[in-house]
Amino acid sequence: MKRKSLLLLLVTAWIATASRQAAPSLAGAWRLVDSSGPSVVFVLSEGYMMGAFYEPNKYLGAQGGTYQTNGKQLKITLEFNTEDSTQVGNSQTLTIESLKNNRLVLSSPSGTDTYERFDQPAAQTPLAGLWRITGNIADTGEIRRRPRTARKTLKLLTGTRFQWAAINPETKQFMGTGGGTYTFKDGKYTETIEFFSRDNSRVGRSLPFDAELKGEDWLHRGQSSTGGKVSEVWNREK
Repeated sequence: MKRKSLLLLLVTAWIATASRQAAPSLAGAWRLVDSSGPSVVFVLSEGYMMGAFYEPNKYLGAQGGTYQTNGKQLKITLEFNTEDSTQVGNSQTLTIESLKNNRLVLSSPSGTDTYERFDQPAAQTPLAGLWRITGNIADTGEIRRRPRTARKTLKLLTGTRFQWAAINPETKQFMGTGGGTYTFKDGKYTETIEFFSRDNSRVGRSLPFDAELKGEDWLHRGQSSTGGKVSEVWNREK
């Protein structure tokens, strides 16, 4: 009797482990296909997603938040939504109809959408993941930490794509977002802007920065798109 019970437990554990391993990763950058409207691009990594809707030289909207998936369902809890801020804090569950060959089919009561993955993190992309501004670098080189509050600025990176957002989920405030492509090589980090909520005229501009990884810190120095000094410390958000 004991032997049968032990065998049942082992089989159950094996099935559970196999199920977890079979759950496909959604990490990467995805864009809506079969759409004649604006570009719809989402980046996902480490349980967080950000998305933007834009036309050439024209930002239209953005949303983002945490996500969970069990292989069959995708549950998103919004932390910002520029189209409807009342949705912040709410969760939406989408059905994963299909995920193969880098094509993702999602369905909800409002319809079915197909996305294609066109970028994915790799071992050669050490900046991939979710980051949060946690401080600044003084002229002396000293790192000055900021207190952690509900207001936060996050940046999500995949292999070559990025999006940042300044938000306050508690008050449902949205302060800005931007995104596009990036490169990181030999201590130089360069962003090329594809959309920017604060100023459409910045689209197409490339911004070079000095970048250094120190443990969980990303030291980020240069100039913003407006010419202001940037001297920031980003930390991996857990």
